[in-house]
Amino acid sequence: MATCLYNVSDRESQTSWAKKLTKSYYQDDQQAKFMHLQAEVDSLLQQLENLKHQRIAARNQEQ
Repeated sequence: MATCLYNVSDRESQTSWAKKLTKSYYQDDQQAKFMHLQAEVDSLLQQLENLKHQRIAARNQEQ
């Protein structure tokens, strides 16, 4: 099973860095699409992080 290599705060700093980099490389409509996808990825990563914590908590309760 794959593991998450980055935590949410790492991802947020990567997102901030990506925003700075993409400003000069994409037209406005492309950048808007990119930012939407970036937000979706961030949301999915947050959901994965939450599931991970829920599973850990459930495992700890079983023990």
